[in-house]
Amino acid sequence: MMDQTPQPLLIELLTEELPPKALQKLGLAFAEGIRKTLAAHHLLATDCAVRDFATPRRLAVHLDAVLGLAPEQAYTEKLMPAKIGLTEDGQISPALSKKLTAKGLGHLTADDLVHESDGKQDYLYARGLTSGSTLTQGLQEALDYAIGHLPIPKVMKYQLADGRTSVKFVRPAHQLMALWGSDIIDVQALGLPAGRTTLGHRFMCAHPLVITSPDTYAQQLQDEGKVVASFSARRQLIEQALHAQAAALDATIGDDPEVHALLDEVTALVEFPCVYLGEFEQAFLRVPPECLILTMRLNQKYFPLFEPGMGRLTHRFLIVSNMQVDDPVNIIEGNQRVVRPRLADAQFFFETDRKLPLAERVPALATSIYHNKLGTQLERVARVQKIAAYIAGQLGADAGKCERAALLAKADLGTNMVAEFPELQGVMGAYYAAADGEHPDVVQALKTQYRIRLDAPVQADTLTSAVLFMAERCETLVGIWGIGLVPTGERDPYGMRRAALGLINAYEQLREGAYLKVSNSLSLGLNELLAFTAGLYAPGTLAADTATQVQAFIFERYRNQLANDHDRSVVDAVLALEPPLHQVHERIRACEHFAKQPEAASLAAANKRIGNLLKKADDVPTQVDLAQLHEPAEQALADVMGRLEPQARQQFANGDFVGSLATMAQARDAVDAFFNDVMVMAEDPAVRANRLALLNSLHQVMNQVADISRLAQ
Repeated sequence: MMDQTPQPLLIELLTEELPPKALQKLGLAFAEGIRKTLAAHHLLATDCAVRDFATPRRLAVHLDAVLGLAPEQAYTEKLMPAKIGLTEDGQISPALSKKLTAKGLGHLTADDLVHESDGKQDYLYARGLTSGSTLTQGLQEALDYAIGHLPIPKVMKYQLADGRTSVKFVRPAHQLMALWGSDIIDVQALGLPAGRTTLGHRFMCAHPLVITSPDTYAQQLQDEGKVVASFSARRQLIEQALHAQAAALDATIGDDPEVHALLDEVTALVEFPCVYLGEFEQAFLRVPPECLILTMRLNQKYFPLFEPGMGRLTHRFLIVSNMQVDDPVNIIEGNQRVVRPRLADAQFFFETDRKLPLAERVPALATSIYHNKLGTQLERVARVQKIAAYIAGQLGADAGKCERAALLAKADLGTNMVAEFPELQGVMGAYYAAADGEHPDVVQALKTQYRIRLDAPVQADTLTSAVLFMAERCETLVGIWGIGLVPTGERDPYGMRRAALGLINAYEQLREGAYLKVSNSLSLGLNELLAFTAGLYAPGTLAADTATQVQAFIFERYRNQLANDHDRSVVDAVLALEPPLHQVHERIRACEHFAKQPEAASLAAANKRIGNLLKKADDVPTQVDLAQLHEPAEQALADVMGRLEPQARQQFANGDFVGSLATMAQARDAVDAFFNDVMVMAEDPAVRANRLALLNSLHQVMNQVADISRLAQ
């Protein structure tokens, strides 16, 4: 008999091997789906703890305090207007009777109903207590929901044992376990009735396991079934074993993101992990280490070992096996036999590729299509070369090296190594270029061209790299956008957002390296750069407003990025002017400083008012006629402007944005007095135009750094 005494609950779905890269998400989603639905049925006790389990062949969840019967729940049901629901003598009308029956409330009488007004008319409400859900009811719904909402990468359809019924799931399911305390709950999923048995390790546990209770599940599986059920616990065991083995050999497994991704993947491939040491012939170390590392990690799921400190690859690697044996020699030798041909292939590819200089591979790019609307890779290379030369000219870089880097940038696409390992684009080109005797700056540019961002301020030896980095992203942004492949909320297959952020980052690092100075607003303007890039395409290839649209896209990306660290109104104020990218941070700093000053609110409000006046005015004169200024307040404002404007403009030209805004802040009293004492829209057209000209002059100098009106509250 189910009651309201909480007991632990265990649900396990036993399957064929699940997709390893999706396993952790599947386990978390399965557990959350069960928890969420049971909570909605009020079947979880207060502070019920949830543990998720996921192995290559099972998804499971343990909840430590689940009720067999949910408490009675208060309900309120709005029915219909009283004048419709009740007859003239106050009895239930046929319409209301029908509705009550449909809602399972047919036992209610007119006296049981509540009258309440919604402000317009009286409505009838049914209020009361309804029996709580049983665990059987709630758990069946929870299973259906959890299975139906799993983030399954690809569903497969298979037949059940009866040979007639078909179901869809990520992999065929074989058993379902549902235990509440010591009792089996009568539920089913994917055509499987619930039981209390499961299977242990495929090879190290020959018999089914009978689970005593939910609380013994994890320990029984580990002790009797040789399965570590918890994904996180299994991952921790593997990580500890890897580090211990590496430390014993005075080595390290590395700490780059690929190591963590591989750790997640091998955790999803094994149920009872054991770590063994393998090695290969040291002669293979003559091959670029990236090739060996990639083939070991990607193809074999091994963890290469590196020398500590220097990080140099060794000839040893660690194997995460799913078998615990007394003598692992056969496992180790088998893995070494498997990896040797892989490494030999890498060696063969490298040595074969070296026979043809990288520069001689460039003409072959004419047969490789970049995009059917944008031509071949060779045509793309020609565009990137011209963009690189343009950028080099703006920055004072060596145009010859920049063009050479652009020429060779895609040549490695035709190599055997990149054909086998596309992830090594650029990296292999750098190795081949170095072997051909190319300039070190060119080699470095090839190696770093696919990075997401520049990690340090640009220096003399990384200037060529920065130029190629920018040129390629400009070509991508303008070309792909121009043919209509604009990123959407869900899709960005050409990495346009990443390219925009990379271009922004390059401007920032050029500023940090002093190649773009805050005091120079003319060097390498984004608008000019994008317009130059758009001009390299054949007429009619791109949409007419491509450069403008791409610039707006880049500033929008910058706005979202900056809003993470700065006040949104300050960011909007600065970016409203679409200033030179390398000045943005200094302008934001100046605006933040200005916004804290006592004059800021008044000047921002005045600036907003001036902007509105100017928008409504026609043909505002460019010069102020001082002889037409009759009111003392407007004369005083003109005097203040005559004194402050030259200083503010010079400070702005010198890149002293804080000083420029501080100078103009001194105009606050004169501005306030002007708006208090002067009627701007005077009846005399000449007076009105002259006052607007004065305000226009103030507006222009005040808004050099940012659109100050956007700081107004």
